[in-house]
Amino acid sequence: MLIEKQKQELVGICQELIRRPSLSGEEDKVAKFIKKTMNELGYDEAWIDEYGNVIGKIEGKEKGKILIFEGHMDTVPVTNPEDWKHDPFGAEIENGKIYGRGASDMKGALSAMIYGTSLIPREKIKGDIYVVGVVMEEIFEGIAFGKVLDKIPADYVVLGESTELNINIGQRGRAEIIVKTKGKPAHSSNPQVGVNAVYNMIPLIEGIRKLSLPSHEFLGDAIIELTDIISKPYPGASVVPYECRVTFDRRLIVGETEESVLKPIKDLIEDLKGKIPKFEAEVEIATGEAMTYTGKQIKAKRFFPAWLLEKEHELAKKSLDAVNNIGIPAKFSKYSFCTDGSQSAGVRGIPTIGYGPSKESLAHVTDEYIEIEQLIKAAEGYIVIASTLLH
Repeated sequence: MLIEKQKQELVGICQELIRRPSLSGEEDKVAKFIKKTMNELGYDEAWIDEYGNVIGKIEGKEKGKILIFEGHMDTVPVTNPEDWKHDPFGAEIENGKIYGRGASDMKGALSAMIYGTSLIPREKIKGDIYVVGVVMEEIFEGIAFGKVLDKIPADYVVLGESTELNINIGQRGRAEIIVKTKGKPAHSSNPQVGVNAVYNMIPLIEGIRKLSLPSHEFLGDAIIELTDIISKPYPGASVVPYECRVTFDRRLIVGETEESVLKPIKDLIEDLKGKIPKFEAEVEIATGEAMTYTGKQIKAKRFFPAWLLEKEHELAKKSLDAVNNIGIPAKFSKYSFCTDGSQSAGVRGIPTIGYGPSKESLAHVTDEYIEIEQLIKAAEGYIVIASTLLH
């Protein structure tokens, strides 16, 4: 569908996005470039909101439904630059691949959305298309996207996170759980006069590991995994620790809530209170906060629900048929990681799918890359998905 000149223009946009570092909270250069590019490509409107999200609008000839194509502008850091064979921000091309941080996660998909949708003839659209690049997805899945959805009443959402050009119809969610045990400080030469919070944490951890968790036939098993542990004071310096704090990563299936996730741990704490003298503990969903590059504060609980769209839903079925009909083989699949779909589908119930170039396994890796062939096919896929849904 794309002619050679268009393919080169798309590759150029992708390279320019990669060349602009955009850590979470530092996406301003990418946002400004995207806004400028949208204007040059003939979008009807393009703007940056108060949180730093960039939004472009393409108006159809007739009124109809609203379709949002969404991706995030931020990337994880380059933690080991000495191990990269390619400049992380050079956007070098070699053997049909564009290399650089964010190439796969997810500046390739963003460039394909931005460019591909601009090629759709307005007279073939009944409704409006929005292309959205959000901030801070890597640390707050869906929170910044929610600020966009507060103002744009989407009928459909298409996420650009990597699917290998399949149609993803769901994902497990994610919760960050904080468990604390309380103790009493004492000199470590006289531990009997204190209460060691770490010792009290040990049976609690063991109990949490033995919890029976739910499963879903399509999304997979719910998971709980310890990701960090620290005691106070730290360093100890001959002091019996008076607090121990553990973080658990909890992967969620559809239907799980904050209350249902915390209840078995709360029950375990109550059971241990009856068995261990002076046992004191608490559990909660973690809260995070950060400053966007525009100076706006984002604060939210780290609870991002799972979601699943029925295969027979028109968004899923029409999108699958559309890409298959232009010769891009696709099937229904799912994400293994958490995405902004936790906000659109999990919180708000907006029909959502994922469709993006590249493999999940290429996210956050050394010498991250995207295949140019996948990039081009993604743009062509976005064109036919939008044209089909808003026909």
